[in-house]
Amino acid sequence: MNQPLRGKIALVAGATRGAGRGIAVELGAAGATVYGSGRTTREQRSEYDRPESIEDTAELVTAAGGEGIAVRADHAVPADVEELVARIEREQGRLDLLVNDLGGEHLTDWNKPVWEHSLDIGLRRLRVGIDAHLITSHFALRLLSRTPGGLVVELTDGTSEYNERYRGDLGAFFDVTKIAASRMAFGLAEELRPHGGTAVAVTPGWLRSEMMLELFGVTEQNWREATEPHFGISETPRFVGRGVAAMAGDPEVSRWAGRTLSSIELARFYDFTDVDGSRPDSWRYIAEVVEAGKPEDVTGYR
Repeated sequence: MNQPLRGKIALVAGATRGAGRGIAVELGAAGATVYGSGRTTREQRSEYDRPESIEDTAELVTAAGGEGIAVRADHAVPADVEELVARIEREQGRLDLLVNDLGGEHLTDWNKPVWEHSLDIGLRRLRVGIDAHLITSHFALRLLSRTPGGLVVELTDGTSEYNERYRGDLGAFFDVTKIAASRMAFGLAEELRPHGGTAVAVTPGWLRSEMMLELFGVTEQNWREATEPHFGISETPRFVGRGVAAMAGDPEVSRWAGRTLSSIELARFYDFTDVDGSRPDSWRYIAEVVEAGKPEDVTGYR
């Protein structure tokens, strides 16, 4: 079995579900030891009130071929993150990869200008999507920066080109949060460069997450039966996961330092596909088909 990340230690902050889980599993498939953190355990759900748990993710990582370690942590609480990083240092003595996938995707007040948007929801979004990322980097990069070749991945939403427009349907707080992730990657790349490390931002496309499947009343086995227009361009969380795993195993990963990359860009460069053998080009499809008001047709886009 080809496991280029055997011996590498990763922390996926926000590994409970969605992209975080997909990334954790693909890192496991590449042989990494993955600390998957989050607030939802089998004994206690977070405010998402969803059934996925960090223990489930850890088991999936191990089943894929790595070592999954579940750690309950609220990354908006500095003491939780400090304790988590101290545990990694104590048990492993190093950290090679940090993935910040802390988004609070349930914290959206749709189609409202900032003065009508819920302030409580908006500020919570900033706390999860910005503060928690910086808190995690503050503690984790002290350890990661000690070993040359370290990588930080900031999860965002939207390519740099796409995000030149205002994401107003999702609200000002969402827009600011996702742009901030790209800027954090740019800044962290500069700070890590003297230590032989790098940082990038990565965006999946239309993610076929557990929440989306449930929302549209389908499963991963019959997702093509969803009546939601344009869902045919969606991608699994494993697609972006394969991109992160490929970067983590790339000795020349510094080529990407400070950039915002999409799952399709990484798939083309590193020559991998989604689990169904396709390469969904979500952001180009959204711009050229969805926003152009054309009927669903993924021909040429996956």
